[in-house]
Amino acid sequence: MACTYRDVTVTTVLSDPAQDAPRIYLASASPRRRELLAQIGVAHQVLAVPAPPGEDEPRHAGEAAEVYVRRTAREKAERGVRYLRDQALAPLPLLAADTTVILDGDVLGKPADREDAIAILQRLSGRAHQVHTAVVVAAGGMLHEAVSVTDVRLRPLDRRDIERYCDSGEPFGKAGAYGIQGLAGIFVAHIAGSYTGVMGLPVFETAELLGRAGVLLP
Repeated sequence: MACTYRDVTVTTVLSDPAQDAPRIYLASASPRRRELLAQIGVAHQVLAVPAPPGEDEPRHAGEAAEVYVRRTAREKAERGVRYLRDQALAPLPLLAADTTVILDGDVLGKPADREDAIAILQRLSGRAHQVHTAVVVAAGGMLHEAVSVTDVRLRPLDRRDIERYCDSGEPFGKAGAYGIQGLAGIFVAHIAGSYTGVMGLPVFETAELLGRAGVLLP
């Protein structure tokens, strides 16, 4: 089957001015993932290949949250690898990730609009939930995978809290309609696990996977 690619974003991010080439591809346009890779000294090139319509499947009936998020991250990695092959780009390791928020067994994804963001945050108000982030590194024909699971509890939020937060624009484009590294940090009463995993890229697991793929960190 022939594949076509539209609106592919390719950006090189060097974590050290002395470096003159990326060491991996990042199959994500997330600024938070770019920031975290730069934080651990990994020069990278952003390769955001949009999913063809209908390719990303919803969560399967009975599918465990960890299985779901691992599958979606793997699909992103596989799309990226196909694009690299089809475009004859340099065969560098490729990193993909996916983050999802789970509450009462439901997947809370990115809000569709303001009302959706308000509804999601009302559900999370005062509640403990889990943030699952799967990381997949494709290198040498192999996929190296890990999943970070973090328990988070938000303090009770009133309507004014939620509306002010939505006014900031921060909930949009984020699983669970909040970003822990931003204004929503004041909503977080408890966290057990990986702070960077909640941001979208758990650096401990990421460093281990990159090491398995032969990428040496500073």
